[in-house]
Amino acid sequence: MHSDVPKQDKDHSVINVTGLVNRFGSHIVHDHLDLTLERGEILGVVGGSGTGKSVLLRSIVGLRRPNEGTIKVLGTALHELDETERSRIERRFGVLFQQGALFSSLNLQENIALALIEHAKLPREDAEHLARVKLSLVGLPPEAALQFPESLSGGMIKRAALARALALDPDILFLDEPTAGLDPIGAASFDQLLVTLRNALGFSVFLVTHDLDTLYAVCDRVAVLSQKRVLVVDTIDKVAQTDDEWVQDYFHGPRGRAAQHAHTASSPTTDSPE
Repeated sequence: MHSDVPKQDKDHSVINVTGLVNRFGSHIVHDHLDLTLERGEILGVVGGSGTGKSVLLRSIVGLRRPNEGTIKVLGTALHELDETERSRIERRFGVLFQQGALFSSLNLQENIALALIEHAKLPREDAEHLARVKLSLVGLPPEAALQFPESLSGGMIKRAALARALALDPDILFLDEPTAGLDPIGAASFDQLLVTLRNALGFSVFLVTHDLDTLYAVCDRVAVLSQKRVLVVDTIDKVAQTDDEWVQDYFHGPRGRAAQHAHTASSPTTDSPE
């Protein structure tokens, strides 16, 4: 556990997914799936290829309308709202897609200021000042503000995309494979940044990933998608004990054992000196 996350309680839930069904033609991706995200927690979502991890994320943020079921985010079903009210709720989300999705024609300062100008209606000068603050918050140097995405390393792009996701001070941060394409050092640095910011700012995180190191380093709970539903959701140690072939192969294969060993080695000991 990485913070004082509240016990599981619907009063503390910022996302409630109930009976979710997603179909593409005759192909059923989710069949009455249930899942919650608790206030202040980092929830990791994993599963084999085709289990619909990204489809679930897109459904929750409103990019895909479910075939059946209900999704309540911050106590509200987005699909029941009019455009104005829905936009107001969506401003409380921050989303980081796998490739960063920065505008290549804008420098980093402009990428982040854009949301502040469009949604918060800030004057350009104020928006660009706040954009520089956000870039500093994610650990980028002042000179990065005027750089364009094409000149950045993969790690810098991820941090810039995170700064943009945090532009409007969201209550919930949605991350889709945030460490994909990063080297181990860059990925570990991003993981630590995410925990630091969550602890400081108090947002909740819905994290789709296949990165075992990330799961061990940052997640308060892990949800495994399998057989069109959530097979198990619990702390990573309890999830790893689940009697399921995919879970056992994933968590107890060579990479899983290495990630667990690295996490155990880096965890502070509770032993007191003699």
